[in-house]
Amino acid sequence: MPDHRSPWFWRVILRPLQEAERATRGDAASRGMMFLVDTPVFVVVDGPPASGKSTLAPALAQRLRLPLLAKDTIKDALMEVVPPTDVEHSRQLGQAAVRVMLALAAASPIGAVLESNFYRSRAAAELARLPGRVVEVFCRCDHEIAKARYRNRAGTRAAGHFDHLRTDGELWNPEVAEPVAGGWPVIEIDTSTPVKLSAAIAALRSAAPWSLPN
Repeated sequence: MPDHRSPWFWRVILRPLQEAERATRGDAASRGMMFLVDTPVFVVVDGPPASGKSTLAPALAQRLRLPLLAKDTIKDALMEVVPPTDVEHSRQLGQAAVRVMLALAAASPIGAVLESNFYRSRAAAELARLPGRVVEVFCRCDHEIAKARYRNRAGTRAAGHFDHLRTDGELWNPEVAEPVAGGWPVIEIDTSTPVKLSAAIAALRSAAPWSLPN
């Protein structure tokens, strides 16, 4: 049993209650929290493999004060329980990870930043079902640079990704080479070189001002 007299216990338990109380009083510092969000915001960060998604998405999530849901993080957890036996099995776990990511996003009362290489033919309908506003941030990277990044990281990821067996045709196919563009605002970011977060935020402010916290 936790010691209710412990300062640690009160810091963890009381702070959310205090924040909720401030929110109900209209405290400007609490805006953007789940208590005051009218419409959830879903920022979809996508693009081909090794295009810079996993670098940009966490920075955007922190700046926008939204939870980060990354397909490969979920897939890695699934592979710890069900290790894939071959490339096809790994693909199936990747599809399962996307389903889990979308389910978690739909359950978030404030929205989320979703990071994945979404397949356009499937993702348009799936993302359109999210219960809120969607904006897509597509990572556009020079093909040769992305290939070099992918090969350099191949030995650093879990073996169940089977990076060394994936072909260029599978990885950089037309399904992931262009934005999903399902009728929502689309922002393209050149990720061939390091991205300035301020530039990405400025693009969001221009295309989807409602995506930024007050």
